[in-house]
Amino acid sequence: MFAYIQALMGRFVKDQRGVTAIEYGMIGVAIAVLLGALFTTGGDDGNTVIDAITGAFETITTTLDDFTPSNN
Repeated sequence: MFAYIQALMGRFVKDQRGVTAIEYGMIGVAIAVLLGALFTTGGDDGNTVIDAITGAFETITTTLDDFTPSNN
């Protein structure tokens, strides 16, 4: 009985099938945390990345609204 349990535990320790899924899960969590921190924390002036993106799109919209093609 002891030899059977010892062999079973040896196979369990050497089994690597679930390790990759756990590693990918940990990588996914790390990326989610980094993206959350990136989009919610501001720089020295308090602006967030979302504020910068919003400002860029507002600038593009204003530029396109001001553009009037010439009739040649």
